[in-house]
Amino acid sequence: MSLFWLRIAAILYAAGLIRTLWTFLKNRNSDEEATPGLAVVGSFAVGSVLHMVSIVERAVSVGHLPVDNFFESVSLFAFLLGLLYLVVHWRYSFSSLGVLLFPVVSLLAWVASTESPLTQWVNPRVRSAWLIVHVSLILFGIASVCITAGASLFYLIQERKLKRKDLAGASRLPALGILDTMINRAMGLGFVFTTLGVIAGASWAYVESGTRWMSNANVQLAIFTWFFYLTMIFLRTSQGWRGRKTAFMALGLLGFSALTWATHVGLRTTLER
Repeated sequence: MSLFWLRIAAILYAAGLIRTLWTFLKNRNSDEEATPGLAVVGSFAVGSVLHMVSIVERAVSVGHLPVDNFFESVSLFAFLLGLLYLVVHWRYSFSSLGVLLFPVVSLLAWVASTESPLTQWVNPRVRSAWLIVHVSLILFGIASVCITAGASLFYLIQERKLKRKDLAGASRLPALGILDTMINRAMGLGFVFTTLGVIAGASWAYVESGTRWMSNANVQLAIFTWFFYLTMIFLRTSQGWRGRKTAFMALGLLGFSALTWATHVGLRTTLER
């Protein structure tokens, strides 16, 4: 039953993740627009309660704090992060923290809930279609990252021309405000595609090979790239990072994305062994 409550909690946590993705799909930036609604916070709070029930039930079953394996440790860590958000949200009204913690808690809770293996694919067509969806989402995400990095590079060039008062050269490039808007929109759209792609890929790998995918270095690199992307989004949303800071992070993200894609060549064969 503890695993059942954990999976229900993961579903409720997903409301926060969906809210975050919806925010970026609508290209929102202001603090007011980034503030999660009461329904989202309520769903997250109920998820935290059920998550606590899962941990307590497991603790009673084993007779001690359930941190004996990777999944139990991840579950406890996700619960503590969720509790941290609720306390900070209630005490300090730091709502934009949800941009960072909603996706992290949702992902960690999902990973913790995969402790029990599932049966294999019942339909080969579903298996292939799911993989195609994963690859398509990731490719859309990488394309958006390329646009973000390209706009960032032009931003740095345009900023340098303006500082040198090279007005003739600057006139041939879009204004800094236009480039910044392009960066914001491509970044948000890319994060949505990448997040959905990571979820689809992790789900496919879980059904395909159980929990063995978590120990694969290529998958760990992909998760790290996603966390880097999330950090960049959080800093831009909550700290107001613009201009050069975002541009350099976008170029770094492009490098991580290219490395992740390169290392995933042949990953499917590895998972199917």
